[in-house]
Amino acid sequence: MSTVEAPKIEFPCAYPIKVMGLATPHFEKEIVSVVKRHAPEVREEHVSVRVSGNGNYLAITVVIEATGLEQLTVMFEDLKAHTSVKMVL
Repeated sequence: MSTVEAPKIEFPCAYPIKVMGLATPHFEKEIVSVVKRHAPEVREEHVSVRVSGNGNYLAITVVIEATGLEQLTVMFEDLKAHTSVKMVL
């Protein structure tokens, strides 16, 4: 039986981060602020937001210029620690 390796990511690269969470009044601003701590180059055009059908949740996608695995790992941990975040992809 062979094991399948995850594809290697070549850094730097454009990398989409998707964060889903409760649609609180400041959720988008707070998530973008966390991402900017790790990827300060993020601007408004790098962010897209979708509201769930019932309006209870937001899906925020931020495309960053990823510099390495450590940057992504620390950013994902910071995002997951946010109280309104349900999932980070």
